[in-house]
Amino acid sequence: MGKLLAEAIGTFWLVLGGCGSAVLAAAYPDLGIGFLGVSLAFGLTVLSMAVAIGHISGCHLNPAVTAGLAASGRFPIAEMPKYILAQVVGGIVGAGVLYLVASGLPGFDAAASGFASNGFGEHSPGGYPWQSCFIIETVLTAVFLFVIHGATDKKAGSVIAPIAIGLCLTLIHLISIPVTNTSVNPARSTATAIFQGGWALQQLWLFWVAPIVGGILGGAAYKAVADAHD
Repeated sequence: MGKLLAEAIGTFWLVLGGCGSAVLAAAYPDLGIGFLGVSLAFGLTVLSMAVAIGHISGCHLNPAVTAGLAASGRFPIAEMPKYILAQVVGGIVGAGVLYLVASGLPGFDAAASGFASNGFGEHSPGGYPWQSCFIIETVLTAVFLFVIHGATDKKAGSVIAPIAIGLCLTLIHLISIPVTNTSVNPARSTATAIFQGGWALQQLWLFWVAPIVGGILGGAAYKAVADAHD
């Protein structure tokens, strides 16, 4: 239960901190933090939680990470459903807190604003079609898992792992916010889609399938490289 609670709290923080920066702080012309600020916010949530709970649960915070670690043999497949459920629940609670805060402002509309949800086509920030969005989500999640595996390898320095993983997620957001608003995390996408309530739920399939596929590919790729090196 300690591991599951840690995963739920960590994903709560990722959604509240990352999506909260987009919903609450990025929209203001004078005070807004922009794409760079949102990217850093997501990276910092993972960095801070990696230090706080990495020794408890491994700090997955993401069904794609759990799937990728299972694909490489780093995580037991039997434990996946419980971890993923904890992540999704934690993310939804984080989005719920964010909704309560944002809705205190007169005129706020989660459906109309998009509520930091991920989308493709007309709901992609840059208008990218679903094919482009699927490719970017798959490839970037695969790279993310490759970095996670390498940074947390027993042969690597454990102190640098949270920094490497957090900065990798920051870079991923800098690349893909214009394409999909950046998911690489089905729990994060589900949490905001529930409160957007319309198109985000209809397009949610892509932000489960592509990150999970990418996570498995990234985990398998690192295992192949590590096995060849050994």
